[in-house]
Amino acid sequence: MEKIKIGILGGSGFYEFLENPKEVEIKTPYGAPSDKIAVGEYQGVKIAFLPRHAKGHKLPPHIIPYRANIWALRELGVKNIISPAAVGSLKPEIAPGTFVICDDFLDRTKRRVDTFYDGPEVYHIPSTEIYCPRLRGAAVEICRERGVGFKDKGTVVVIEGPRFSSKPESKYYAKLGADIINMTQYPEVVLARELGMCYLGIGLVTDWDVGLEGNSDIRPVTADEVVRVFKENNNKVKDLIFNLIPKIAGSDMDCECAEVLRGAKI
Repeated sequence: MEKIKIGILGGSGFYEFLENPKEVEIKTPYGAPSDKIAVGEYQGVKIAFLPRHAKGHKLPPHIIPYRANIWALRELGVKNIISPAAVGSLKPEIAPGTFVICDDFLDRTKRRVDTFYDGPEVYHIPSTEIYCPRLRGAAVEICRERGVGFKDKGTVVVIEGPRFSSKPESKYYAKLGADIINMTQYPEVVLARELGMCYLGIGLVTDWDVGLEGNSDIRPVTADEVVRVFKENNNKVKDLIFNLIPKIAGSDMDCECAEVLRGAKI
């Protein structure tokens, strides 16, 4: 199969991305990915789409085979991963419907395998600029061109799930400096980095998290509300990604993502 440069990991409410895709199965040393990978083309650019929760949202965040998903995309030749996901807001000024172009993470997960290097080879990768600055710049440019509400950076705290946070937890994460909250960005971004892939995290804010107070619009988060808001904004997500694809495909790989293992081996 011809190498595919761009892969998309779909989030909640985002399973139908390509028209008439061809589905392929990839075997990995880490088991099967979440689902078959849909391979298609847009404006002459081959892309691959993998629903991280599987079709029908069958896999909760703590069960997703993260290593198999990233490995499978790499096997197809993917060098750039676009990862849209539903997120909650930890800041009053970041309202539902806003896109947040992630630039950092705070890991609060508990039981996820988050490395490909279990020995005998050992690598300690840096986590600075772990979200590809080249892809982030492209996303910011497209958001400005399309006139959508967005934040050009944001720290995402990643919790284990599948439950939502308690009020004290939510307030604690905000005090730690997180802007948004999610259940899947980690370890996706780290695993992509270990394989020298460029990773772009796009958070679509679906709700204000439970710890925010003093705003009459804030209601307790529910799964129904998350899916409803994501579906309402699905066309904006698709528009952003479809405009990103040719821009990314036509850009030079002038970032350092592919070189991250250099000097990281012990």
